[in-house]
Amino acid sequence: MYDIIFYNGTILGANGPIINGYVLVKDGVIARVGTGKPPCFDAVETVDLNGDVLSPGFIDIHTHGAGGSDFMDGTVDAVLTASRMHLRHGTTTLCPTSVASEDEELFGFMDSYQQARSVHENMPHLAGMHLEGPYFSPNQAGAQQPERMKQPFPDHYIKILERSHGNIVRWSSAPEVPGVMELGDILVRNGIIPAIAHTDADFSVVKRAMGHGYSLLTHFYSGMSQLKRVNGHRILGVVEAGYLYDELYIELIADGIHLPGELLQLILKCKAHDHIILVTDSMRAAGMPEGPSILGSLKNNFEVIVEDGVAKMPDRQGFAGSVATADRLIRVMVYEAGLPLHEAVDMITKNPAKLLRIDYKTGSIAEGKAADLVVFDKDIQVKQVYVDGNRVSL
Repeated sequence: MYDIIFYNGTILGANGPIINGYVLVKDGVIARVGTGKPPCFDAVETVDLNGDVLSPGFIDIHTHGAGGSDFMDGTVDAVLTASRMHLRHGTTTLCPTSVASEDEELFGFMDSYQQARSVHENMPHLAGMHLEGPYFSPNQAGAQQPERMKQPFPDHYIKILERSHGNIVRWSSAPEVPGVMELGDILVRNGIIPAIAHTDADFSVVKRAMGHGYSLLTHFYSGMSQLKRVNGHRILGVVEAGYLYDELYIELIADGIHLPGELLQLILKCKAHDHIILVTDSMRAAGMPEGPSILGSLKNNFEVIVEDGVAKMPDRQGFAGSVATADRLIRVMVYEAGLPLHEAVDMITKNPAKLLRIDYKTGSIAEGKAADLVVFDKDIQVKQVYVDGNRVSL
């Protein structure tokens, strides 16, 4: 007897869409995937998709919060609230993300994450923390606070690693900052993914950083250098390095605002699709009504305004963070960038699972993998979400 049978819909399988497909789930694991009529209907739950889409659960490797909470608030409730808001939009695995901060606040984030890991009811998988900073270039601070940025020294980052309970999965830094190359070596030895962000590096520095394990460009185009002229010579920046080096993964905040549709189309023409990862990079206002909000933790923040589908600085001269959810990213990639649905979904399921090295257990609909699943309609509106075969409350 199976736990769940999904049938009569489009299955976004590991090798492409399966029209009129079915999926059988047993003990929280995908037991069988096929096409046509299921071999039996002997199950605790049968789900007639009625033409809807069954997708792998979404994986967001870069999010700061949602639902009115920020992961840097330093409370278990903030971790649960933000995670559950993303879960309602189809994210079954996520990486809570920090910002450049003082150590006390960073350690509060780490401790609340560790405690939240023991909560499983109506929760996505917590795949590990993403540290975004503090080793950045103040010239590329963006919406982060320049005064919180530091130069890395071993006694500092080793203290952070020791305090992290082994929960760091990726760490974003600026490779031109002295000491960041050496940090990359340490991270690789600890199984942590080094990423490049908030940086003024040119492409030659990026190339050297790749030799120290840096394999991902955080929020592509945001907070990073581009082509410039120096004494008449054209010098490539981080953006061009992302195009030039096939082995680099790039993150896209595909909300249609940070990166407009035409730019997304250009990226899709120039970059291998299996090295593109969609991220929300969302702040606390994700999933909330538009209006006044704050960027940062409850302790250290500044006022922002959320309007037109994005958070803006008070003077409206720059963005102050994304308010996107994972389903919105897919809609933008399909309707504004013109990407086939299954390819867009791969960019927030299969691709991040491969980067995080968890593709052996999740990230695609295949036999033996976790039944982390999302049902959505033709408009990519989420209707049902399952984590390890358990339907969650929306």
